[in-house]
Amino acid sequence: MSVALLAGGALAALIGAGLPAADPSGISDPPPDKIVIEIATVNGSGCPRGTAAVAVSEDNTAFTVTYSDYLAQAGGTSSPTAFRKNCQLSLIVHVPHGFTYAIASADYRGFASLERGAKGTEKASYYFQGSPDTGSKSHSFSGPIADNWQATDETEVTQLVWAPCGKKRNFNVNTELRVDVGTSDRTKTSFMTMDSTDGAISTIYRVKWKECPN
Repeated sequence: MSVALLAGGALAALIGAGLPAADPSGISDPPPDKIVIEIATVNGSGCPRGTAAVAVSEDNTAFTVTYSDYLAQAGGTSSPTAFRKNCQLSLIVHVPHGFTYAIASADYRGFASLERGAKGTEKASYYFQGSPDTGSKSHSFSGPIADNWQATDETEVTQLVWAPCGKKRNFNVNTELRVDVGTSDRTKTSFMTMDSTDGAISTIYRVKWKECPN
């Protein structure tokens, strides 16, 4: 799958791994040029072909990933492999000349229906292509719960990790939903989604920009 998205929009970067953190004093306003984000690959049980899309904001400060078939479940008549779903996004980002970028925060949203004693986990990992380091953060939820959920991964300004100036490296985001029946009634189904009744839940990534040295 390869989709090019043109907009006065934003793009992804890394949370917490890979390259040296930079001095935040150089943070700039978003560049005025158009940004191109290409989806190099979308793989995973949580994002079958055609069920994930990327859109960019008009102000160059965020981009959104939308899922329409991302559900993990356990218990009841669930398949033994349904307790864990994941989605690996590999994005090709084209940055305006003279700029680099870093992710400041990422918001994840969905719906959880967990029986008493059941547990759910949302996890996200971030890394640049070719980097041996991966930054990851996870959030846990405990039943009983039947409500919308939201989780935020946030990076301190002093710890922002910037894409290398003048180099093109795919940015990868690997998200995961996991459900564990725990001590709950195993005849009842517990589940977590990154989708909704209208078929779309947005995961938002907020971006910081910086001018590259001359």
